[in-house]
Amino acid sequence: MELVGVSVRYGAAGRAFTALEEVDLRIAPGEFVVLVGPSGCGKTSLLRVVAGFERPAAGQVLVRGAAPRPGADAGVVFQQPRLFPWRTVGGNLAFALARAGVPRSARPARIAELLDRVGLPGTAGRRTWELSGGQQQRVALARALAAEPALLLMDEPFAALDALTRERLQEEVRELAGRLGTTVLFVTHSAEEAVLLGSRVLVMAAGPGRVVAELPVDLDRGPGTDVSAVRGSAGFAELHARLTALMRT
Repeated sequence: MELVGVSVRYGAAGRAFTALEEVDLRIAPGEFVVLVGPSGCGKTSLLRVVAGFERPAAGQVLVRGAAPRPGADAGVVFQQPRLFPWRTVGGNLAFALARAGVPRSARPARIAELLDRVGLPGTAGRRTWELSGGQQQRVALARALAAEPALLLMDEPFAALDALTRERLQEEVRELAGRLGTTVLFVTHSAEEAVLLGSRVLVMAAGPGRVVAELPVDLDRGPGTDVSAVRGSAGFAELHARLTALMRT
């Protein structure tokens, strides 16, 4: 994925607000890149142009060498699950699979596989409103993975969850991305979450939105790694302190 000189503006000419200005960014396959920064610095706007939901006012966005196609090139997980309440859990996933061109006969097995991936086996027949907030967000993640996207975009997906559920989903997302080789662009306000998940953290500033610093994260978080041990390590504490300082300045 690549952004070259991307600017995003809202409003009529003469009164336009610049959300992003001349952002350059390249993300290699399999990277887990995290965006942090204050509210209003353009993090969500950046995700929206990468998803193809919006077009930049200037510059170019490329996903696998071409302009992004909404719903085709990237799976998107929002702050809220945004599930269809009139459909079952399986029905929500079936909708995504149908959009991805998966034959009807193959969908039940694929739905079961997706629910196993996110730790919700046997829930296909349940209504979405019967699930907890954390479970609903797992279904949203499974839906985003339904088309096996090479790119996963996540906009503060755990912000509204309790601390324990948030920690569990952080572990699951990191493990899933590593196992599937998925490229991830993840937005958060949390320095701790950024260091825990990212292979690289980009710090953004507002007025207008732009990338002002980059922090590589070199921590051992492979399969089977004890996440609590990572959080308690000296390396994690050092990176967290450095990122916090960058965010404050």
